[in-house]
Amino acid sequence: MNIAKKEADKLVKGCMDNDRAAQEALYRLFYADMLRVCYSYLPDKERAKEAFNSGFLKVFKTIGNFDNEKGELGGWIRKIMIYTAIDLYRKELKFNTTAADPPDDGPEQFISPGVLDKLYFDDILQQLRKLPPATQTVFSLAVLDGFTHKEIGEQLNISEGTSRWHLAEAKRQLRQLLEPATQANTNNEERRGKAL
Repeated sequence: MNIAKKEADKLVKGCMDNDRAAQEALYRLFYADMLRVCYSYLPDKERAKEAFNSGFLKVFKTIGNFDNEKGELGGWIRKIMIYTAIDLYRKELKFNTTAADPPDDGPEQFISPGVLDKLYFDDILQQLRKLPPATQTVFSLAVLDGFTHKEIGEQLNISEGTSRWHLAEAKRQLRQLLEPATQANTNNEERRGKAL
């Protein structure tokens, strides 16, 4: 969410002064987007809400560290939410720490843009939830949030090779899961077109 610099400065100043109205305004402004970020890392809604609330507590405690000249407020809050969700998830998640090479299935696997165009975020998230937890987390970090394999490895205490393997595996499994859903959506669209 991109808000005006002036509005961000006003909210940050209010939060630094412990102004409850400013804190509530900031919370409400970023509620939906940041809860969605937490939910993309934590499959259980209650755990996602826990990470979200912990993340906002960190935001309010460290709001004085935010520098509007270095970045956008929403991006700064998003990063806190991602790290908070991962920290919460890491407590239960066990990763295979041995290096693994990506499967050799020929050229790099990908999900075609046509497939993604026909699915809504919730549909994709539902399929993402079917992946093993470690694979799901690596996919979210790499694809949804743009982390490099090195950053993922550092954040999750796994090797870059293991991160690459999880990403390749996620793409392979998602392709298998999404193709039937895409075919069903295409068939429904064709039927609607004929009915009109």
